[in-house]
This record gives sequence, structure tokens and C-alpha cells, in this order.
Amino acid sequence: MIESICQRAKTAARSLALVSTADKNAALLRVADQLWAGREAILAANGQDVDAAQAAGMGPALLDRLMLNEKRLAGIVTDLRQVVDLPDPVGEVFEAQDLPNGLRLRKQRVPLGVLAVIYEARPNVTVDVAGLALKSGNCAVLRGGSETIRSNRALAAAIRQGLESGGQDGRGVPTDAVQLISDPDRARVLELLQMDRYVDMVIPRGGAGLHEFCRQNSRIPVITGGIGICHLFVDETADLERSIEVIRNAKIQRPSVCNALDTALVHAAVANRFLPRLIERLAADGVTFRADERACALLGGQAGPEVQAAGPHDFDTEWLALILGLKVVDGLEEAVAHIAAHSTAHSDGILTGDARSAAQFVAAVDSAAVYVNASTRFTDGSQLGLGAEVAISTQRLHARGPMGLRELTTFKWV
Repeated sequence: MIESICQRAKTAARSLALVSTADKNAALLRVADQLWAGREAILAANGQDVDAAQAAGMGPALLDRLMLNEKRLAGIVTDLRQVVDLPDPVGEVFEAQDLPNGLRLRKQRVPLGVLAVIYEARPNVTVDVAGLALKSGNCAVLRGGSETIRSNRALAAAIRQGLESGGQDGRGVPTDAVQLISDPDRARVLELLQMDRYVDMVIPRGGAGLHEFCRQNSRIPVITGGIGICHLFVDETADLERSIEVIRNAKIQRPSVCNALDTALVHAAVANRFLPRLIERLAADGVTFRADERACALLGGQAGPEVQAAGPHDFDTEWLALILGLKVVDGLEEAVAHIAAHSTAHSDGILTGDARSAAQFVAAVDSAAVYVNASTRFTDGSQLGLGAEVAISTQRLHARGPMGLRELTTFKWV
């Protein structure tokens, strides 16, 4: 079954590479219409997944990722429509030149080919990947987790109906451009990772275990990312009131996602003024804290039950919950050293009023997204103008950060 799916995807990729931008956009709009028209069935299927996950004891962070409602589905459809408005990278010409040997040379963007995306507890990924893959001329083989099987089947059926409604006149997007592996057996994942004859890129979206499994077993190039231990450093020159609000946004807006804040690093010069105010503000939102030894000593009797001493592994934990690590540092160099030791190179930032400190932080912190006076929650394809993202890469090759349309292409020499 897996080989047949991948083989059909490879065949479809050759056809899709010839489809015009106008026809790809028309197909995406049909898919968006079909998703919204079928929302009742999609939400019913998702409700069954959520009920089953709750009965199985799934934690609140993963339940939040799994759950769809009409508002979230509307957002997914809106993101898909925004992809239609984005420039098509396929065929883009760059670095054109005439060489002394007589060659007239250019580089030209082309699709990667067939993408295999393996993901957990995120039914929105089904639509995000399908939309970005189709717009960039790629085919997608999707394998969601068993906890999302009903949701993904309903979403994939709507996507396929949207593609089929374009007819088979030779110009439309082939229906095999998006395919779902609905067998929940993990053995199917291992089979998929061996399909290097047909699949060009593997993108896992899930926990560290899934990423490691793909790295160890894949015969296909793997792009990993999406695990975020994110930091914000409050410099001694920061506007403290505004910094509290940035940290609050980064922590509580949606704590179950990879760009949510995990650790606040606070300059010792302002910690005695800043930490009590930060704790008071965020505790009202239900946040609890894991404070390092210096922070605990500084807070002394002011610390309530919401503040606990940090354990040995707390600063290496992606919380995915209303928990925030607190650490007092002596300056920018110590903050950067802590980030280097504990960050997953996802999203880290500085809150400062000093341009030199900002520049030094940006130069020293080697993460996919580095912020100055902004929330880590902006590491998102839609927020950064990409429409959506297939994944957030934390490695260097061949893409970094949110992977939108251009990141789903390579190039050929012409």
C-alpha cells in the first residue's frame, strides 16, 4: 500500500510541475470551498477523535492541538485562501549571467517533488501542508497520528473532492497530488521512510521521539524542527511594563505550541523590581513558575505557592503548558550562554532599550528566529507573511524557520 501511494504521488508530481499558477490557485480555492462546505462532517469526526483521546488520558496540551472548532476551521480555510494570494515561486529566475565561455546561465526554481509529512495531534497540518505543497508544485503524502485518524480522513476527503471537482481536462491538479496514509500502524511509517525511490523529503512534526525515529530510520533527507525551548531575556534597559506584556503574550496566548515561551531570563540589576510584578501579572492567568536559586533567594518571602524551585532538568523542558522558568543573570553574556546551553534553536529574543545590546544579542544567538522587543509567538508562517508553514525548521539545511512556499523549492541550472 505504501509503495503504491508513493508511486502515484511521484507520477502526479511530474504532472503537477506543468500546471499553471492560475490552475493551482483555482484548485486551492475549490479545496477551501469544499472544506467549509463539509465543516459539519469534519467537526463531527474531530469530536470523535477528541473524545477518544480524552478517554485514553491524553494531556491538555495535546488535546488543545487536536481540537478543532468552527473558529479554528475558519482560520485554517482563511490561511489556505491566503496561500492563493502569495507569489508562486516555481519558475522564478535568479542569478542570471552571461559567462566568458559563451554560456548564458540562470538558476530557476523548481518543486522539491514529493514530500512525506509525518505528524501528531495536529489536524490543521493536513490542510496547511496540502495547500503549500500544491501551490509550490509539490505532491504530499500525509501520515497523521492515530489520535487524529478520523479528523484527517474527513479533511483529506474534502481536499480530494475539491481537486476532483476541477475535472480531468489535463490542466487541473491531479487528485493524487495529496494522499493520506490512514493506517495507524507505526510499521507504515517505517515503510514510508524507505521510499527514497519516490519521496524527496521527509518532514516530521511532533515530539522528540518522532524526530529521532525518522533520523535513525529514513533513507530520505529529513528536515527536523518544531520543538521549541524558547527564551526572552529582559535587559537592564528594558521597559519593564511593556516587557511584562510581551512575556505574557509569549506564555499564555497559546501555551501548547512550539513558539510559546518557556524561560524568562532577567538581568540582576532589575530582577528585584521586575520578578514580583511579572509573577503577580501571570499568576492571575494561572501560570506557575520554576525559579532558579538566585530568583528564589531574591523573592524570599514574597514568593507564593505558584513559585517552585527549578529542578535539574526544568530549563531543558518544553513546557507546552502554563509553566514558566525564571532565571536571574548578570548580563547579556550570561543570558546568551544559557540560551546556547538550553535552547533548541527555535525562537529566542531580547527585551531591551539599548540598540548595541540588541545587535550583540542578534549576532550571538544562533536560533532560527531571533527577536528584539517582540514575542516568540510570531514564529509562525501566517504571522511572518508566508500564509502558513509546512514546519518550523531548526536546522540549517536546506531551510530554517517557518517553511513556506519558497522553502519547498530547489533550483535547476539552465
